[in-house]
Formats: sequence, C-alpha cells, structure tokens
Amino acid sequence: MNKSYEVEYCNLELRFDRRHIQQLIRDLIQDGYSLYWSENESIFIISVRTGRKLTKLRFQRLAKGYKLVGDYVIKDAKLAEWLEKLIGDLRGHAVVKRFKDRQILIENILFGEVIRLVEINGMEHRVIFQKGPVLDTGKMAEMFASQSAEQQLESLQQELDRELEMLYEALQKGDKELAEICKEKLRKLRIKLIRLEW
Repeated sequence: MNKSYEVEYCNLELRFDRRHIQQLIRDLIQDGYSLYWSENESIFIISVRTGRKLTKLRFQRLAKGYKLVGDYVIKDAKLAEWLEKLIGDLRGHAVVKRFKDRQILIENILFGEVIRLVEINGMEHRVIFQKGPVLDTGKMAEMFASQSAEQQLESLQQELDRELEMLYEALQKGDKELAEICKEKLRKLRIKLIRLEW
C-alpha cells in the first residue's frame, strides 16, 4: 500500500434509515474497527478509529431517516472502500478526490454513478471520462454564440418548475404514486441541468 494514500470525500450526500446505520455499525465492528456512537435530537455520530486517527461520520436527522453530511479525509483504504460501497448502494452524491504521490484523481458521482473523472498531475489536468457529450472549446464557443444553451436552460427551468408544482400538489393530496413519478422526472431534469451547465 502506498503510504501517501488519501481520499477526500466532498459534498457527500447519502440517505439512510436507522436500520442501515445499525447494519453499518455491525459491519464495521465485524471488520475489526474500534468505534463508538452517540446521538441527540438532531445528529447521530459514529466515531471510527483507524490507527491513531478518529473519523467522525455525522448523520443529520431528517423527517424520515438520516443523511450523512460533511467532508471527510480518509487515509484508511478499507474505510474508503466502505464509503464507496455506500455511495454506490445508496445511490448517493459526492466529489471524490484520490491523492496518490503527486497525482490527484477527481470523480464526480451523481446517484451512485461516476459522471466525470479528471486526472491532475502538477499544472496539467485532463478529463479521462465524462458521461454524455464532451465538448471541446470550439463547440462550446459555437454553442454560446447561438445562445441555444441559454434557451435550453430556460426551457428546462420551466419544466422543473412545473414538475415541482405537480410534486407539491401530489404531496398535498397524499398521492404517493404520482409523487414518485414526479421525483423521478425531477432527478432526470437535474442531470440534464448539470450537463448543460458544464
């Protein structure tokens, strides 16, 4: 194992229910980690000891369940694997930065899926992978000149507003099926907006 191994998780967003947290605690203990936990009315904290370092995982209490929040720097490869498995299994969001020697790999993860991978070596950086079309500077200049991106953005924003209104009405009426359909459409619209803003 490279001694300079380090992973930073930024803008982490994972949603849990209490059962998932209890299972996580059991699994970490079975894997040999020393840990303790505490909670109050707003937050649940799992403190995991890795060597001399103590990593505190903070779970914010929501109306239904919990949300893992915060930025974490993990120097333990096994604990990093745990977090990555959770991001995939729970379809979470994160920006993951892997530091190895003088190289940094940055993964943008949305709904548990890598949508962009960038490698940085010193002053150089290159996009290794990007989901969806990769635009070069020439194409971007054309796109901005035609203002089609601005029109698409405006159209998507209106569609987003309509879906949010429908979701609000569905929630008011207690129509869970319609609410789930709206949420799925909103997820897709969010991905489109993110791609367009890049």
